[in-house]
Amino acid sequence: MQQEGEDSTENAIKIDVNNVTIRFNLANQKVDNLKEYVIKMVKKELMFQEFLAVKNVSFQVRAGEAWGIIGRNGSGKSTLLKAVSGIIKPYRGSIRVNGSVAPLIELGAGFDSNMTARENIYLNGCVLGHTDKYMKEHFDEIVDFAELWDFLDSPIKNYSSGMKARLGFAVATMVRPEILIVDEILSVGDYQFRKKCEERMNEMLSGGTTLLYVSHSMEEVKRLCDHAVWMEKGEAVMMGDAREVCEAYLADAKGEKGKK
Repeated sequence: MQQEGEDSTENAIKIDVNNVTIRFNLANQKVDNLKEYVIKMVKKELMFQEFLAVKNVSFQVRAGEAWGIIGRNGSGKSTLLKAVSGIIKPYRGSIRVNGSVAPLIELGAGFDSNMTARENIYLNGCVLGHTDKYMKEHFDEIVDFAELWDFLDSPIKNYSSGMKARLGFAVATMVRPEILIVDEILSVGDYQFRKKCEERMNEMLSGGTTLLYVSHSMEEVKRLCDHAVWMEKGEAVMMGDAREVCEAYLADAKGEKGKK
């Protein structure tokens, strides 16, 4: 993935996904241990089946836009977000990202489970490129937002999924990144915290942040996003106005249920 300098124009393209295909190799046979795997690999006996998780997807996200990515489980939504975040590379096509990115892709990603929340806040800040001084200045703000003062010195491994999500979101949105990428992790939080997260994301959007957002909640997508991409079996079935895309997806889902 190519990272470029910021374009100062108001309608600058922040994310350019161009004919992207992402391929995984799935093993055709069961290998029980590492020794057997190495032997089969040396003998060239390992057989793989090609699986295309994303197929020839293209779209452009401009500065300040909010795009929802919707679709059934296994449609390629999260895989596409990982590619935009730079975690995996496309098999074909290209992705250009113009600006600083704060990805919230996987629950607990970037946390050390044996370290306390206090230690993990500084660790995450370092990963995001912030100085120790900067993290000290914003420490109280992070903990206040995450509502975790009572558990600050407990190891992350003892946290619930909701608590991890709260801490991850609080750290990632402490500053206003140019691009925020969120993948469904907020669904594990309680209603009040999800509402608080939505308010912060709306705040960030008002300030010019660009959002890429995966969710199974069509209401959330319609509230937060102005554009949407509907993914199905790795392909972009429809893209455009968020409300229109969500309504088409829901109508299709109802039609599928009616056939059963």
